[in-house]
Amino acid sequence: MAKDAPWTAARRALESLYGACTLCPRACGVDRLSRERGFCGQGTWPRVAWAGLHFGEEPPIVGKGGSGAVFFSGCNLKCSFCQNRQISHGDMGADLSAGDLALLFLDLQGAGAENLNLVTGTPHLPAVLTGLAEARRQGLRLPVVWNTSSYETPESLDLLDSEVDVYLADLKTLDPGPASDLCGAPDYPEVAREALSAMAEQKPLRFQGNRLAGGVIVRHLVLPGRLESTRRCLEWHRHNLRSAALLSLMFQYTPAPRTQAAAEAAVLPPRGVSQKEQETVLHWLEELDIQEGFVQDLPEDDSWLPDFSEIEPFPRGQARTLWHWRAATTSRSASDA
Repeated sequence: MAKDAPWTAARRALESLYGACTLCPRACGVDRLSRERGFCGQGTWPRVAWAGLHFGEEPPIVGKGGSGAVFFSGCNLKCSFCQNRQISHGDMGADLSAGDLALLFLDLQGAGAENLNLVTGTPHLPAVLTGLAEARRQGLRLPVVWNTSSYETPESLDLLDSEVDVYLADLKTLDPGPASDLCGAPDYPEVAREALSAMAEQKPLRFQGNRLAGGVIVRHLVLPGRLESTRRCLEWHRHNLRSAALLSLMFQYTPAPRTQAAAEAAVLPPRGVSQKEQETVLHWLEELDIQEGFVQDLPEDDSWLPDFSEIEPFPRGQARTLWHWRAATTSRSASDA
């Protein structure tokens, strides 16, 4: 019997990771190849909700052309305050083959995207890596941004090392209580610390002009009434990642109607971050001498929240749709892959 070509062998090795799945720290151990489902609820085909040019990310990610974002469905955390809960908690999205995924990546490049921004791709890691390899075979040249909750295993980060240029990584909390109550993962603090440290070691900060060509941006969402958690995250960043990663401080928590029940169940206030709370956090930034990064303004209302049931999920001017799960087509046939 003829041996597999290197590409075929590599693809089969990646697909085998879906058996007894341990792609994330939950280590569900289910056989996704036999249609079993673990915590993320995903199968072996990557499920995508939306793809397009996104202008709402941090400036060195957006550039002039916009970030070429691909929003995957499913999540290994499912935080109660998630702004994308339609796709992270629900099943909204359409399944694509790895070949179709490769074509989607190439379409984003053709549309002028500055990079390929893969949002919550961890549950689909084998298919994403397969799609990237196929897209590169067909001419993909974009740098890759891995947009992650930081709930990653060392093994997954090892697989991503040669594929990713920038990590856009959350630091949700370093307190086991909120991690358990809000994210259902009491081990999140330990996992995130290790993952972020590994990311920063993998990818030193590197700029090309005003664009971030390599490195880590650490995102922290400030939650109302839980400033002590933010303080701990800022202190950890100051002592472990200052000068090694950029900090992006976000104030966009909004208890929109579709997330209100979950917010109340998690004992989160039915309000956004107050101006006084923001001022306190900004004072801490100065106190800790954290200067490298970004600070988000307080949102005026909840109109910025995406609605993935709509072909244009984001507010006008914030994004341009190239692909949506309700249309579920790519600009070229999968048979071309």
